[in-house]
Amino acid sequence: MPRLSTVLIAFGVIALVVPALTPLLGRRVFFVAALAPVAAAVLTLTQTRSALDTGVTERVRWIPQLALDLAFRVDALSWVLALVVTAVGALVLVYCASYFPDDEPGLGRFAGVLTAFAGSMYGLVIADDVIVLFVLWEATTVFSYLLIGHDAVKRASRAAAMQALVVTTAGGLAMLAGLVVVSVAAGTTSLSGIIAAPPTGTAVSVSVVLVLVGALTKSAIVPFHFWLPAAMAAPTPVSAYLHAAAMVKAGIYLVARLAPAFALLDGWRETITVLGVLGMLVGGYRALRQTDLKLLLAYGTVAQLGFLVLASGWGVPELALGGVVLLVAHATFKSTLFMVVGTVDHVAGTRDLWKLSGVGRRLPWLAAVAVLALASMSGIPPLIGFVAKEAVLTGFVEELHSADAGWAWVALVGVTLGSVLTVAYSCRFFWGTFARKSGVPQTEPHALHGLGVVPSVLGVTGLVLGLATPSVAHGFESAAAAARHGSGEVPHLALWHGLEPALGISALTLVGGAVLFLLRTRVEAVQHRLAGSPSASANYRRMMRGLDRFATWLTAGLQRGSLPYYLTVILSVFVAGAIANLVVGGPWSFHVRFADTWGQIPVVLVMSAAAVAVLAAKTRFAAAVLVGVTGYGTAMLFLLHGAVDLALTQLVVETVTLIAFVLVLRRLPPRIGTANPSRFRVLRAFFAALAGITLAVVVIVAASARTAEPLWPDLPALTSSFGHGLNVVNVALVDLRGWDTLGELTVVVAAATGVASLIFVNSREDTLPRLRDMPSSVASGDDRADGEPRAWLPTSAAIPTGRSALLDIVVRLLFHGLIVLSLYLLFAGHNSAGGGFAGGLVAGIALAARYLAGGPAELGAAAPIRAGRLLGLGVATAAVTAIVPMVAGKEALYSEFFEATVPVLGHVEFVTATFFDIGVYLVVVGLVLDVLRSLGAEVDRQRIADRRTTTTGTDTATATADTMEGTNA
Repeated sequence: MPRLSTVLIAFGVIALVVPALTPLLGRRVFFVAALAPVAAAVLTLTQTRSALDTGVTERVRWIPQLALDLAFRVDALSWVLALVVTAVGALVLVYCASYFPDDEPGLGRFAGVLTAFAGSMYGLVIADDVIVLFVLWEATTVFSYLLIGHDAVKRASRAAAMQALVVTTAGGLAMLAGLVVVSVAAGTTSLSGIIAAPPTGTAVSVSVVLVLVGALTKSAIVPFHFWLPAAMAAPTPVSAYLHAAAMVKAGIYLVARLAPAFALLDGWRETITVLGVLGMLVGGYRALRQTDLKLLLAYGTVAQLGFLVLASGWGVPELALGGVVLLVAHATFKSTLFMVVGTVDHVAGTRDLWKLSGVGRRLPWLAAVAVLALASMSGIPPLIGFVAKEAVLTGFVEELHSADAGWAWVALVGVTLGSVLTVAYSCRFFWGTFARKSGVPQTEPHALHGLGVVPSVLGVTGLVLGLATPSVAHGFESAAAAARHGSGEVPHLALWHGLEPALGISALTLVGGAVLFLLRTRVEAVQHRLAGSPSASANYRRMMRGLDRFATWLTAGLQRGSLPYYLTVILSVFVAGAIANLVVGGPWSFHVRFADTWGQIPVVLVMSAAAVAVLAAKTRFAAAVLVGVTGYGTAMLFLLHGAVDLALTQLVVETVTLIAFVLVLRRLPPRIGTANPSRFRVLRAFFAALAGITLAVVVIVAASARTAEPLWPDLPALTSSFGHGLNVVNVALVDLRGWDTLGELTVVVAAATGVASLIFVNSREDTLPRLRDMPSSVASGDDRADGEPRAWLPTSAAIPTGRSALLDIVVRLLFHGLIVLSLYLLFAGHNSAGGGFAGGLVAGIALAARYLAGGPAELGAAAPIRAGRLLGLGVATAAVTAIVPMVAGKEALYSEFFEATVPVLGHVEFVTATFFDIGVYLVVVGLVLDVLRSLGAEVDRQRIADRRTTTTGTDTATATADTMEGTNA
């Protein structure tokens, strides 16, 4: 198996395994989780020579019909990003082992999600297909939402997670639209192919802007920056990884990746320059106001991300080189600083700079590590941050002589001012964290207990990379070559280039930042006077409030709680749309055949009579039964056409549907129109007739408009040769169109979840009573002692009042036979009438009969398993059956056929698609059980609770009667 795909699978497997290992290993489970990024980092290092030369490519077939492949490519740029993502990810996971206590709520889930995020980020930077890139892009969005909202008890965490999700998802949808248009214009979804031969045109220009919107929202660039400071509600390891080295780098990576193709596009550099400079200035200014050290770093990150997008987006070789080096430098120093804050908060109990004093003397080693990271962020030699800053400044100085000199001046001035602010808030961070402050009590931190190891490694890495610049220059230069526009030569990267203008500008920023910090009291006074200025976060909150108000108004107008109103709206749209299409698409030819067999005539007459009788029905139960007659008539029509399988399915579907109707009707008044009699009977009749006639005309026109040869004559031969079965319907469901069926199963599970959520108020747990857990007198209605075995067929004297002895005994006699019949239909359905769907419904009818005869206790005895587990097991079985063939090099849903002669059984044939059908069977049984559990047992419980609430002075006899009713339904 290809190595890149194997590593991605390893991320997924470990992400699924670590939650299960957490009860056993505790916080040591993070060492297991770190194995995935370590493996990816090792693989990336082994690919160094090839990646820096021609690149490493890998392609796995995904959807051949759409020419979509799981394509991955590790070139010099993605090689650098992959090392950053995996190395920092592994170190952060190790840091988590010291940061979290063993009893941290949701520790296993957090470890699994963080591992999954690391895998998604690794896949994103090596993806060479824009569709794969987008899927992984959105995966990082979802996982970041879960990580930011880890502490779900806190409202701030929930709000921050939702804010990040809304902003980045909105940008992601815009990016998807842009990627689709660009891919269509380029004629390929290959990212490297699009960059090698970029398309042109107005549509492409607009699409590139949409892609930029997605990148800028992901990287928290002004005006989309406000979600990042709010995300500081997340645990420190999340901030150290997602908001320093990984997630926010995704947008920067995409900008750098697309710059070679679109840097000269109208509006590209202007957008990059304006937003990048604004990010540096807004982030730096806001960082100087913060008293929370984590928020200070968050706004500093906003400033640094502006710096990064400015350098990476220009596309010229000098700035591309500076952007790549700055990307690596930022990952090292900002991750270090976030973990320093987490460590201080952990050992001192606060991260408020006005409550910390003298920490530097107590934790000198941690202070030294922070100095290294702050010096790198400020651009002080010989750290890697200085090398990056010099490269960017040199690039903009040289661009002053280009055609874009005006924008180069804007960028150079903006970078200079932003760097001054960076130095100032770096000094503020160190002073606030480690310095002694007059009037503030001495801080007494606890022991580090290993928390300082990982920050030390990353802090020293920044120093080592700076000193080893000549040794690592080739990797940075190769990555810059992949991020530049045109074929210009990338300059050589060095720690010292001599006395150049960039060095003077850098020295000026250091002096300016130091002066600004020394004047912090006056600066804070000015900022205090300007505190009422508009903010992006306030605008976001106003926008969301406006959206909530609009949604409330729209919902109140449409969701009135009136079923006739809903039907009127739905049918009006249908009738109007159908008539418009019939008029525009005409003229039409009609070919109507009166009947195929004379047996259809009485069936249709009965169905018509039942449909008309529904209009005159006085009770809801009678109406439900009459509607069921039309459904059974449809099954008879299928049977007359020889479609035994469809007839069987329709029969059991109609039975289960009728049972569900009856269960729901118990909560409604028996008679129709008692509370709200109809005032528009004639109008409703006219509208119903119009809708019915329109539907009939549409069916006739659609059936008469066919011009192509139908597919059905070829299906029997196809299902026999390809699907190894004789039942066309069943083979089509589990083999020929298995992906559709798998999607439908997930819809069924979602529907079941939705129905149950509407019924259950406090808990979705299975509350069905079990006979073994109930007193014998309640379970059987007799006076046997508790623990005495219960008779399978009780005598009439043992049947509680309100239950039919005949029905109870008949149902128990028939139940096991129905279950056996359902299993027969399941396994015989590939060649005969039946299948997983029909078999599951027959089993559902058996469970419904047990419930109707004996109430929730009988249902609990017949199905001692939770409905949710059956639904999940069914979907998992079908999904695994679909995916397993891919492991053997086959296409998904590929079926193997086996036949043999077995003693006693004789000639036996077996198709692996049967496992898929078993999944369908389990889902259907789980769905029926969930309906009986929610619409049946839970409604029983609610009725009894309502009766007890409204009845005062209930005596013991009444309470006992209520208990018996709840048990026996």
